[in-house]
Amino acid sequence: MGQDMTKGNPIHLIIQFTLPMLLGNVFQQFYSMADTYIVSQTLGVEAFSAVGSTGSITFLILGLATGLTAGLSVITAQYFGKKDFVGLRRNLAASLMISLAITLILTIFATMYTREILSLMKTPANLIDDAQAYLVVIFAGTGASVMFNLLSNVLRAIGDSKTPLLFLAITSALNVILDYWFILGFHTGVEGAGYATVLSQLVASILCLVYIWKKVPMLRIYKEDWKITKKEWIHHLRISLPMGFQSSIIAVGSMTIQTTLNSLGATAVAATTAAEKINGMATMPLQSFGVTMATYTAQNFGAGNYDRIWVGVKKVSQLVLGYSFVMGILLVTFGRQFASVFVGNGSDAILDNVQIYFLTNATFYFLLALLFIYRYTLQGLGNSSAPTAAGVMELISRMLAAVLLANVFGFAGVSIAGPLAWLGALIPLFISYYTTKKRLENGEPMETEKDFSLTDAVSKLIPRFAR
Repeated sequence: MGQDMTKGNPIHLIIQFTLPMLLGNVFQQFYSMADTYIVSQTLGVEAFSAVGSTGSITFLILGLATGLTAGLSVITAQYFGKKDFVGLRRNLAASLMISLAITLILTIFATMYTREILSLMKTPANLIDDAQAYLVVIFAGTGASVMFNLLSNVLRAIGDSKTPLLFLAITSALNVILDYWFILGFHTGVEGAGYATVLSQLVASILCLVYIWKKVPMLRIYKEDWKITKKEWIHHLRISLPMGFQSSIIAVGSMTIQTTLNSLGATAVAATTAAEKINGMATMPLQSFGVTMATYTAQNFGAGNYDRIWVGVKKVSQLVLGYSFVMGILLVTFGRQFASVFVGNGSDAILDNVQIYFLTNATFYFLLALLFIYRYTLQGLGNSSAPTAAGVMELISRMLAAVLLANVFGFAGVSIAGPLAWLGALIPLFISYYTTKKRLENGEPMETEKDFSLTDAVSKLIPRFAR
């Protein structure tokens, strides 16, 4: 059923939990890579660039929702660590209602203002129509993405990382089939790639829902579980909203960079699109171990096993640092060849920029490795203020790079924005982690209720009749 991470060898448990999730994340990344690869091979480099230029906008809208569902699953893991199964069911009920409300708001906003956002970001005239067509489909299917992320995060929170992997494998294969079906069979253009992604995520959501109902009775919601009290609403919002806003803050920084790239022309956009697909796969293990630490930490925090948390952080940090150095060398050496799969060997100007991207990013993967570990560990502890501060630091770093460095160094100045953002974000996370560690070792409370005051205002919107 689920995996209890409060007992046993920490690093063995972390690796055992991460491997299926890593494969699942690879399949999820495959969604994006399949879309862009098939688009590039069937519709051309211009359509490829158009789809690639939408990444930061998609991250802004869907990132808020997925960050929020990740926050809700932290509460799930804490209840599981406490063995509070009534709390588990009520948590899922509250999570479903919060996710539904956020989905409705985001879907309406995003589909109405897609063109305006693309224009604000200075999307090249030859790309904007295709970019809009693709985004409208993706945003109309926001509900499928949110539902799958919520349910798969819930399963991982109770220690089940294998079931989401199975469903992702099925739907990734379906995504590829649907890509060719819509683009080549129905001649739907870039919109077809969007249809394929949304339908695949919808299938994954349905599979998760059926599996939870039939195979995970501890998560089966009863009528009384829907009666969420005001205190429970506030608790869920205090943890989940800041994590959603963190993703949005980071996304704004990415949009600033994308705006600068758009002003540099289609060659810069294509180079970044190709490089980021490879970068996403290369850094997936780092993110996967980070996400594991959120579940591992939350379960052990709920059980009061603080020493196990610190041991896990130390061991997994050593592991991801070793990986980051090896992968950095690999991409600096062969990144250009990898990127040629997307853009072709004849696109020398694009591949030259790809090489610059990897020289300025892959060499600093060790910063990203530690960033993921500290951020997700703090989130597992219920600390939302430090990760939010880290998101703000990322935003500032990316904006400075876009405004100052791009004007002086061009594409290289934009490329260095990532490592600068990682370094800026790591500072508050590092300080908060060791401060929190000392506080818990001294027996002081976490005081997570005071971590993020913005949710106090949001909580006032809860209906007065909530009990």
